Amino acid sequence: MEHGVDDANDANGPGGTGALPADLREAVADWIGQDPDPVTRSELAELLAAAEQGKEEAAADLAARFSGTLEFGTAGLRGAMGGGPTRMNRAVVIRAAAGLAAYLRERGGGLVVVGYDARHMSRQFALDTAAVAVGAGLRAALLPGPLPTPVLAFAIRHLGAAAGVMVTASHNPPQDNGYKVYLGDGSQIVPPADAEIAGRIAAVGDLARVPRPESGWQVLGDDVLAAYLERAVGVVAPGGPREVSAVYTPLHGVGRDTLLAAFAGAGFPAPAVVPEQAEPDPDFPTVAFPNPEEPGAMDLAVRTAAEVRPDLVIANDPDADRCAVAVPDTAAESGWRMLRGDELGALLAAHLVRTGAAVPGRDTFAASIVSSSLLSRIAAAAGLGYADTLTGFKWISRVEGLRYGYEEALGYCVDPAGVRDKDGITAALLVAELAAALRSEGGSLAGLLDEIALAHGLHATDQLSVRVADLSLIGAAMARLRARPPASLAGLTVRSAEDLAAGAAGLPPTDGLRYRLAGPGVTSARVVVRPSGTEPKLKCYLEVVLAVPEAAGLPAARERAAALLADLKSAFSLAAGL
Repeated sequence: MEHGVDDANDANGPGGTGALPADLREAVADWIGQDPDPVTRSELAELLAAAEQGKEEAAADLAARFSGTLEFGTAGLRGAMGGGPTRMNRAVVIRAAAGLAAYLRERGGGLVVVGYDARHMSRQFALDTAAVAVGAGLRAALLPGPLPTPVLAFAIRHLGAAAGVMVTASHNPPQDNGYKVYLGDGSQIVPPADAEIAGRIAAVGDLARVPRPESGWQVLGDDVLAAYLERAVGVVAPGGPREVSAVYTPLHGVGRDTLLAAFAGAGFPAPAVVPEQAEPDPDFPTVAFPNPEEPGAMDLAVRTAAEVRPDLVIANDPDADRCAVAVPDTAAESGWRMLRGDELGALLAAHLVRTGAAVPGRDTFAASIVSSSLLSRIAAAAGLGYADTLTGFKWISRVEGLRYGYEEALGYCVDPAGVRDKDGITAALLVAELAAALRSEGGSLAGLLDEIALAHGLHATDQLSVRVADLSLIGAAMARLRARPPASLAGLTVRSAEDLAAGAAGLPPTDGLRYRLAGPGVTSARVVVRPSGTEPKLKCYLEVVLAVPEAAGLPAARERAAALLADLKSAFSLAAGL
């Protein structure tokens, strides 16, 4: 056996008993024998040797790494990097690529276009995917460098590909990586395709028998990026106001050059880029989590804004498919207020209505069930269709007649005909257009939010997100809520409790619960709870809607809504045992 497995035997003498069960030791040795990466081979061999010497921590680590396989689902693959079947590594990626290739060959083959971000191992995983595709008799094309996820989503339909793969872990911590799969319609996979591909992955045998030629795929030129930028610039109307200043951070990701090119192409002034976060860096050294929603992630951007004094702050997550915005707020300690994803979602929707870009009787708005119900009211008032979907743009992008879709986690699809996924670049362009238009009228984004609240009611949202080290805690909380659903929360009566695992309102089944609440002076309230699909978190999404008849009542309404949301957080934490 290669790369240290025999040495592990020698640690306890010939045929040493060791500290591992025989089946686990055999599985580790077999994996090491097939692993194409010397780094993860060595990592596993060292763990195996340590475990055989009786080191319990190493044995527990190996047991966790070989406790199953990294699950391939509608989010593709995502997890911590390292050796073993429950980690992201070259062996797992090659197996996934071989399964995907088998699935595509059964359906006539074609082109697979592959993109990647700047995380550790992303380019290698992309090269492995291209090699496996070519070895399986498919054609493969690699994007010319680390680029935003929406460029890959655009390239699929632009190039007429049968499928696309984006190697990224989006906004996950630096130790993670991931593998997103799209089919030829440009949308991420949904059932039954995910299960069918997973079945082909499970059927892949010895990795040594998976052909991986050293060449044969195409490396695309910059023309595909130019085509994306041409399409992206088209989301803003020509000839409109362009005077708006912005501070921008790509959070050490790959968005900077694409966003700056898009702003220049659309005629906007170049944003001031946060210097400490401008360059791609897979270690994300200035943030605990490279996610604009996480505490502290926007601190450097706000500090830069204090010096530059722009009209707004814009952030992308590391693969630039999400967009976050902050606006001036004299009441805030920093002078800036981060807009919630639901607030920006409503602003972009209102902008599309104001400009006539959404056509009544033809176009449809859509949002996931964890997002604010405000979008449905904006759509109804404008004569537009509206659809609720499950979480994820794999569902939003498939809504018939979709003109605009968003999700509260800072994801916005403003040009579904170009990119059938969330796109942080085009969302940033559209918010810049809106801010410039409002500025020319003497208004602001915050002022437009007030107008929306007066027209449709104050929709206040918040989220309770619990990160766990032990995933069983999430299952236990969901089981507890199903067994003992609360009758009231924070003084509000639970009017209905829906188990989304059984399917609700025509939606496919999913692991989640939705509570609708009622109480004095509250137009409506809602709580949705579900396990995160990409991180070890339990997420609870809260909404309170209050009627506000006049502008003078907005401050008091916001205070009351904030208090209600805080009480709901506490009450739901107790109900879920969190």
